[in-house]
Amino acid sequence: MDASRTQREGLLLGFGAYLIWGLLPLYLKLLVGVPSAEVLAHRIVWSMLLLGIVVVVLRRASAIRAAATGRTLMLLGLSATLIAVNWTVYIWAILNGHVLETSLGYFINPLVNVAIGMAVLGERMRPLQIAAVGVALVGVLVLTGASLLGGGGSAWWVPVTLALAFGFYGLVRKVVAIDALGGLTVETLILAPPALAWLVYVEAAGTGAFGRELRLDSLLVFAGVATAVPLLLFAAAARRLRYATLGLLQYFAPTLVFFEAVLLFGEPLRTAQVVTFVLIWTGCALYAFDSYRAARGDKETA
Repeated sequence: MDASRTQREGLLLGFGAYLIWGLLPLYLKLLVGVPSAEVLAHRIVWSMLLLGIVVVVLRRASAIRAAATGRTLMLLGLSATLIAVNWTVYIWAILNGHVLETSLGYFINPLVNVAIGMAVLGERMRPLQIAAVGVALVGVLVLTGASLLGGGGSAWWVPVTLALAFGFYGLVRKVVAIDALGGLTVETLILAPPALAWLVYVEAAGTGAFGRELRLDSLLVFAGVATAVPLLLFAAAARRLRYATLGLLQYFAPTLVFFEAVLLFGEPLRTAQVVTFVLIWTGCALYAFDSYRAARGDKETA
C-alpha cells in the first residue's frame, strides 16, 4: 500500500472516530431520564458483546488471552478504572446540562498529555509546548476561581476530571504491552461484571429502563456501538497517521461539542467561560503550531 493511500485512509478513519465522538452528546441527550449509572452499565455490557464478536471474527481470542497476564492485566485494571471514571463523568455531564464543560475537558486533554509526558515519562518540552500548557493552566484557574466564588456558573471539576482521567488513561495504555483491540476488550471484560450486576439489580428493583419500549431499548443497545466503534477507528487511524496529524484531528470533536452546547442545547456562555475558552484555544493553537512545525522539521531532515 502506497504512502498517500495510507494517509488518506488514516485521515478518513480518524475523522470518522472524532465525528462520532463529536456527535455523541446528541445521542446521549436522547437518554435524558435514564440514570447516568445505568447508561454507563449499558455502554459497558453492549460494548463487551460487540467486541466479543469482533474478537471471534478476527480470531484474536487466544492472542489476547496470552497477552493479558501478570503486569499487563494489573495495568489494564488501572486503565479500566480510569476510563470508567471518564465515562461516568462524561455521561453525567451531558445528561445534566454541562456539555460545554465536556468540550473544555477535551480541549485541555492534549495539553495534559504533554504535561504528563514531561512529569512522568521524562519527556522534554519545547518552549511553545511549555507556553501552551501554561496558558491552558491559567484558563483552568480562571474557571475554577470563578466557580468557587459563585460567578462561573460552571462545574469546574468536570473538565478537570475528564482531562486528567483520560490523560492518565493514555499514559497507562502507552506503557501496557497489548494492542488496542486486546486492551479495550480486556478493559471491557474487567468492567462488565459490576455493570451487569447493576443492570440486574435495577431491573429486579423495577427501576430499570430496559424493556419498557423498543425505541429506548434500541438506544441503550446502540451504546455499545457508540463506544467501541470510534475507539477501533481511532486505533486503526493511529497506525496510519503521523502523531502530529492525529493530534490536530483531535480538536475536531470538542469544537463540534462546543457548538452543539451553545447552538442546539442553549447552554449559556458566561464571562468566566468565555475567558477560559479563549485561553484554552490559545494554548491549543500554540500546541498545534508547535506540533506542525516539529513534524515539518522532521520531514525536512529525513
